[in-house]
Formats: sequence, structure tokens, C-alpha cells
Amino acid sequence: MNFHLSGIPDRTQKTRSYGLTMVMDKGLGIDGVRDFLSIAAPYTDIVKLGFGTSYVTNKLRQKIEVYLEHNVPVYFGGTLFEAFLIRDQFEDYLSLIKDYGLKHVEVSDGALSIPHIEKCGFIEKLAQFVEVYSEVGSKDATNIMPPYKWIELMRAELDAGASYVIAEAREAGNVGIYRGSGEVREGLVQEILTQIPYEKIIWEAPQKAQQVYFLELLGANVNLGNIAPTEVIALEAMRLGLRADTFTLYLDDKVKYHNGVVRG
Repeated sequence: MNFHLSGIPDRTQKTRSYGLTMVMDKGLGIDGVRDFLSIAAPYTDIVKLGFGTSYVTNKLRQKIEVYLEHNVPVYFGGTLFEAFLIRDQFEDYLSLIKDYGLKHVEVSDGALSIPHIEKCGFIEKLAQFVEVYSEVGSKDATNIMPPYKWIELMRAELDAGASYVIAEAREAGNVGIYRGSGEVREGLVQEILTQIPYEKIIWEAPQKAQQVYFLELLGANVNLGNIAPTEVIALEAMRLGLRADTFTLYLDDKVKYHNGVVRG
């Protein structure tokens, strides 16, 4: 940090096992990646090359190399996994991961209906070679799963070898754990947390209000995903109570009272 401030919450340090910020890259150029990492690499734990953008990204290999040179791991979006799967090209997908030197993959079924036992089988196979991030939830806004089903799927996928489960929200934050308006389905989230360790869940939270909700609920070291590259520094400041939305979140009552933040 650039200077000292007291009362700042402790953050886990890279390489961290929780408190992750997962960034969605939807098409940064190589110079854009370098510029982004020049200030945000310390706060970026992993980057997802969103949905199927890897297929059409120019100089993909060089771009991945820039991320890896900055010790920021990369993985292809889950939709690309599903695109290979629907074409019966799972072995080709595995070869692709190895060819690009990736150490992480996302297994999802948000666009393609996959029997869950088969999905867990793919997780088991991939976990032999790479770290698996497994996404739970549909991209279809009309597909509303009850909380017990979310828990059942998350537990099974962790048991199959996933390092983390990702709670689906899409890039817009308007499906899965959110209503169409972007409002958090609070009952669902809190029910999930009664059974699944929060350290093992990455909550997709592209909207600021969603990020604030999870910071207030679970603290500075909650795992958050689908963060835009331009929002990583702002999110880290918010994690530390250095944005109005979380300004008083970590201050003790004496400090609040002394400065007139609260009355009583």
C-alpha cells in the first residue's frame, strides 16, 4: 500500500485461497492487458476469457503469455467448454488446455443441459490435470432452482474435485442468484451458506450493489467474480472500506462515535 491507514481490514495475500477477485476479460488487446496488469495485478487472482471469446481473439497465445508472466492465471469461459462438449470434442478441449499451458478450467452447464452425473464425471477427469472451477446455475432466467438444489449440486461438484463452485449470474448479473432486476435473491444466498463453506464459493457480482451486498454479508475476503478489468481497483478499495458504500463497515464503534458517524 502507498501509505498507512489504521483500521483497514486484513486481506488475504496472493497466492490466496479465498478473498479472490475473478476478472472477466471480454476482449482486451495485448497492450490493454499490460496496462490493466500494471496497476491491478496485485488484486487480480484469476482471469476468465469470457464465454467463447478465446476462439476469435487475435494473438491469443501471446495474450495468455502476458497474463502468465504477471503470475495471473487464465482460463477459458465455461461456454467454450460447452461448445466443445456439444460437438463431442471433449478430448480436443483437453488437448487445447494442455497446448495453451493453462492450469485452470471452468466446467459449466449454463447453456447446455448436461446430466449432472456426467458433469461431475468431467470435473473428475479434468481435476486430474488442472484446477477446476465449476459453475452452478442456468443462464436461462426462467430456470429457477430451489435452494436445496443449488446446495445439492454445489456439494456434489466439490466432492467430484472442483476447487471452487461459481454461483451463476452471467456478465450482466441478472440471472441465477439474482432477479432480473439485479437484486440479490437473499434467501437463496443465505440458505446456500448454511451448507457450503463461503471460502469455496465464487459469487459472480458484476454490479456494484451486488458487490456491496456480499462485502457486508461476508466481509473483505469474500470471493467475487465477473469483475470488469476497469473495476478491479475500485472493488479493492471497496473491500477495504475506502469507498462511500463500505466506508463505515470496518470502523469500530469508538471511531464512529468520535467522528460523529453514528449517534447514541
